[in-house]
Amino acid sequence: MACPLPSALIDSLKSQPGFELASFTEIHDRADPLTSIRINAEKGLRTFEQQLPVQWCKQGIYLAERPLFTADPLFHAGCYYVQEASSMFLEKALLHSIDLDQPLKVLDLCAAPGGKSTLINSLITNDSLLVSNEIIKSRVLLLCDNLTKWGKHNTYVSSNDPKDFGRLEAYFDVLVVDAPCSGSGMFRKDPDAIKEWSEENVNLCSQRQQRILADVYPALKKDGILIYSTCSYSQAENEAIADWLTEEFNLESIQIPIGEEWGIVETQSPKCHNWGYRFYPNRLKGEGFFLSCFRKKEGDLNPNLKIRKQEPVKIPANHILEINEWLSPKSEVEIISFQDGYLAIPKGQQNDLAILQERLYLKKSGTRLGKFAGKDFIPDHELALSLLAAKRIQRIELNREQAISYLKKQDIQLKSDLSGWALICFENQGLGWAKVLPNRINNYYPKEWRIVNQQIV
Repeated sequence: MACPLPSALIDSLKSQPGFELASFTEIHDRADPLTSIRINAEKGLRTFEQQLPVQWCKQGIYLAERPLFTADPLFHAGCYYVQEASSMFLEKALLHSIDLDQPLKVLDLCAAPGGKSTLINSLITNDSLLVSNEIIKSRVLLLCDNLTKWGKHNTYVSSNDPKDFGRLEAYFDVLVVDAPCSGSGMFRKDPDAIKEWSEENVNLCSQRQQRILADVYPALKKDGILIYSTCSYSQAENEAIADWLTEEFNLESIQIPIGEEWGIVETQSPKCHNWGYRFYPNRLKGEGFFLSCFRKKEGDLNPNLKIRKQEPVKIPANHILEINEWLSPKSEVEIISFQDGYLAIPKGQQNDLAILQERLYLKKSGTRLGKFAGKDFIPDHELALSLLAAKRIQRIELNREQAISYLKKQDIQLKSDLSGWALICFENQGLGWAKVLPNRINNYYPKEWRIVNQQIV
């Protein structure tokens, strides 16, 4: 390691349960990178060589080595997400604390780049609702792109300050707050972060975490679940925050069952004995992480949120008929007029969309389906990656070399008997659209999504 671990951090950890100084220091000194991914089961399982399961996440696997993901068309198709294994423990917390078979409203407050949101999306029902929020504007676009690739239409992306969610009092069944922190749990992946660590920054982060939690707390309904996590080792950002939460609010700590062989360290906070879960990289296959789970014991069970009365936009019947030809017959959606086109949201969520639109700055709602130019329907890129896309849509299957050319937005050199719009696929997975003309095929892959590294072949 180029920079030694901060002595103040080591001193603070010596009294923590499960901390082993020699092996902790050794694992940080040793170059031993881990690569883990989480499969998008609804798009089909991709086989990776020499894979091992992440024990606390059903679809999580470790890879023997890190491939060049940009060179894999299935990565671009949203068939899997590259996610740090420790953070996948969110799955266990959700499975144990709430009934995931019922329709839920979930807020992922600090969501970019999308690892936890895509995990949540894989667990909740299609008639549930997920708001993925990211306050940092420069990170919102990546969050939208990753959720588009995942293919679900029950997600809304917002870019709001935590205090703005006070306008949604008692609206959410679950709050997931993966709070900004001092980042000591990522030292092994990012040794340069060691230089920026300080006790002062830990204290500043702790204060910021309290502000964030206090601001968003009213949005959680009674009996709702709050899941708090960080990628920090510091007690001031972990167990001390758990104590602060139960001292400040009427919350009940939830114990999460874990396997002894997993290597996760179960802790209890010093004052209120709230349950917490620490991840040390010398004890398990993952980076530094902390998670604590609570149930709210006060407030309202149902929100009383009013919306301005609006006249519904009438959609021409021929537009509905045409759009339905592009959607799976099993799709249970509402088709909504949006800007110059149409989008799909789950049936019954029109009021929720209106509530969110009036109170939040939304960057993405549901799945964009496309727009009409005269009588012709022009499909949107979001539909190409969506699980809503009908099997009957014209498709062109590419080999890997052709798929990489397509993803670079280059011309596609192949013969086709088709005519008009076609879904470009690799191993049966949609990548984007092309329009087949008599003498050429026009590549409609979005310019801003294209592979720019021309060395990838």
